Amino acid sequence: MRWAGVIDRVTRAVGGPKGRSAAEPVRHRRWLVAAAVVALLIQMAVAMVTTAVEQTPTIDEPVYVGTAVDSLHHHRVRYNPEHPPLGKLIIATGVAFAHPRLDARFTGDQTALGRQVLYASGNDPWRLMLSARLPMIALTLLFGLVVFAFARDLTGPVGGAVALALYAFSPDVIAHGSLATLDVPAAGFLLTSVWLLWRPRPHLPLAGAALGAALATKMSMLAAVPVLLLLAVLSVWYARRAHHRSPRGRLRSLGIGVAAAVGVALIAVAVVWAVYVLVDPRPRWTSTGHVPAVHGLRGLAVDRLPLPEAYRDGMRVQFGFEYDTWRGFLLGRRYLGSLWYYLPVALLVKTPLGMLALWFAGAVTMLAVPRLRHAAPYVLVPAAVLLLAALDGARNLGVRYAIFLPMFLAVAAAAPMAVRRRWAYGATLALVLFVAVSSLRTYPYYLPYSNEAFGGPSRTHLRLHDSNVDWGQDLGRLADRLRERYRGERIWLVYKGSGVPSAYGIRASDPRRIPPEEVRGLLVVSDSSVAQATGRLAALIDGSEPIDEVGHSITIYRR
Repeated sequence: MRWAGVIDRVTRAVGGPKGRSAAEPVRHRRWLVAAAVVALLIQMAVAMVTTAVEQTPTIDEPVYVGTAVDSLHHHRVRYNPEHPPLGKLIIATGVAFAHPRLDARFTGDQTALGRQVLYASGNDPWRLMLSARLPMIALTLLFGLVVFAFARDLTGPVGGAVALALYAFSPDVIAHGSLATLDVPAAGFLLTSVWLLWRPRPHLPLAGAALGAALATKMSMLAAVPVLLLLAVLSVWYARRAHHRSPRGRLRSLGIGVAAAVGVALIAVAVVWAVYVLVDPRPRWTSTGHVPAVHGLRGLAVDRLPLPEAYRDGMRVQFGFEYDTWRGFLLGRRYLGSLWYYLPVALLVKTPLGMLALWFAGAVTMLAVPRLRHAAPYVLVPAAVLLLAALDGARNLGVRYAIFLPMFLAVAAAAPMAVRRRWAYGATLALVLFVAVSSLRTYPYYLPYSNEAFGGPSRTHLRLHDSNVDWGQDLGRLADRLRERYRGERIWLVYKGSGVPSAYGIRASDPRRIPPEEVRGLLVVSDSSVAQATGRLAALIDGSEPIDEVGHSITIYRR
């Protein structure tokens, strides 16, 4: 008997009689699915931990780690107001085990704080960064279980395993889930809230708490709040369908749904307040940086939000970022400002081809199959709204701004398993294997991943920059390469990142500070700096020969 036929029979048995012939294959399949879930999560854990061990701090991480250490020492909300405290509290649960030191007399800004904690306070930067990253890795794995449970509830255990496989092999989720940053936890909390709303018996208080956790991690999740409140109304409406036989019953269901949405909103607001109070039991807020004034409808909305003043000041800072003009790089072209199509193109480059195919097939299936259609507002609409909000952003700096897509669309990608056709099972399995192979081939360089159609990770720097490829993560690997192959040579370094090269044994000078004819030896340039090179740096690169690369994010030239 062919494997597809076996799966088809077992799938039908799930909804069939509970006799002996049906129960035994179902029990057997449960063991297989459980083994697959464990194997996928172990694979993902190994990928993230080994990546976390090898990578030096990315651009954003020192600020978050420094803020976490400051909150441990002083129990206050002072630094990095543009992001709420929950993500940094999670980082602090790991950092606390490293017993970090911080000079009580420090008075600098958040960037200086990160460097002070990592490199000027006697702490071990390698140990401190790993301690900060481990809680995020554990949280990313837990969100994998949410992806599995959501897809299992929608399509069955095999569909859940398919969704988890796409999540566990996603290079972007692995890359950013292994960092002490906020993108993955914010998206994961939001997905958890949606799943809790979608369940046949919606867990509204828990959904409100998860929504509050998302808002207390990253402010960009505010764009999804109206959608989730409407979904709360919809969940109550579905749960009370038996009462819809009369107009009065339908009206009552609508009223209960609105009340439930209000309850969800109040719980979410309470969670945000609780997080700030947990950091500082005596609510104190004094900004250490400039907080821009925000006018018009945005200013009115910020002023009226029932959230802590520190949160609202953080929103003002975020809006200030949106008013700035940022330098972008896409498909080899430098530009100022933002392009509305940046994220779609970047996702096309950085998403495995099999995953793109399954995302599309899953979305179409979810809309086409009647018994799955009711789940589409939960899976597709929040992702679409967040993507539209991200497209409107001024910062074309990476697909991490759309990291919610690999999570939500992994659930959607399980939908073809509900078709219960041999060709659907076979095609889905083939595409999942394609994704797995593509992901494993890029190990351990997940951050600069691009799919085979765009040449793989070694070519990503030709098309994208910043957190898509070079976020400062390979300073340690560069130090090892220079010791192994280029010991004793003169090093000229243009590094884009938050790490301190000398802390890793790199003795280098900035080639932009002396006449070009005096630059002799090795010219080492971060690929993000190569992408944006103009003037003297561009001339130096043009007059040099590339001889080596490190981590697909740093190029070594000889002059």
